[in-house]
Amino acid sequence: MLANFATTQLAEMTELTVPKYIERLERIKNKKGFIIDMDGVIYHGSQLLPGAKEFVNWLHQENKQYLFLTNNSTPTPKELSEKLARLGLDIPPSNFYTSAIATAKFLKSQKPEGGRVFVLGGPGLTYALYEHGFSMSEDKPDFVVIGTEGSTHNFEGMQKALSLISKGGAKLIGTNPDSNGVKEDGELVLGTGAFITALEVASGKKAFTCGKPSSLMMSFAQMYLGLEKEETCIIGDRMDTDILAGTNAQIDPVLVMSGVTNLNNLYNDAYRPYLILNGVGELTA
Repeated sequence: MLANFATTQLAEMTELTVPKYIERLERIKNKKGFIIDMDGVIYHGSQLLPGAKEFVNWLHQENKQYLFLTNNSTPTPKELSEKLARLGLDIPPSNFYTSAIATAKFLKSQKPEGGRVFVLGGPGLTYALYEHGFSMSEDKPDFVVIGTEGSTHNFEGMQKALSLISKGGAKLIGTNPDSNGVKEDGELVLGTGAFITALEVASGKKAFTCGKPSSLMMSFAQMYLGLEKEETCIIGDRMDTDILAGTNAQIDPVLVMSGVTNLNNLYNDAYRPYLILNGVGELTA
């Protein structure tokens, strides 16, 4: 269900006057590049959000540069492209970048010759790691990699990960810090960050996370778009990842109220979005 706040309410939530809010809205519309989150922005689960199709059409019609950036490490770019095709959106795989790819590239920078990893995560993560020269192993792995929540995130898997970190000396890596996610019906589910925190507390070791708000993800997006920061914005539904990523990278962050953020948690953080919208469809008006 898409939020339906009036312009006066959105301006107040953004802590702006209405004229200043409208001025910022026009500035965002005039940006050349858009970095876009997916779940909670374009769709919920298998449901396309209202205004998403019009927004993607608008990006094409206005010749905007864009990249979909997701902290979900389970799907591959090809699978994401196919998923959106089923929802009626024609977007090539090259316009997607996942936290799994960011994680694999980071590990490649740490061990250029590849290595062994123990993974709790989906096929998109293992595929990205294989592509970058890493093999899956429970025998003295160099890294324990925690990806998007799934069937491997059970007690046995978590206990194995803890043992490899605390006894085997494997370094703890997370694909993203999201503490929770949202189902199509609005119910919260445990996110990657929740599992990482449990392992940090139990092992006494600190994890390194590669997804938003990490600068690794944002630097790739900047390179892909080939634009200056002032010409770009990031659109997302989470204050703790999307908006913080934009704030850290000095790229104007736009919050949509179609996902995780609501009036109960909107004001929990010291940093603020550049603009708040009900959904991405408002950029096409």
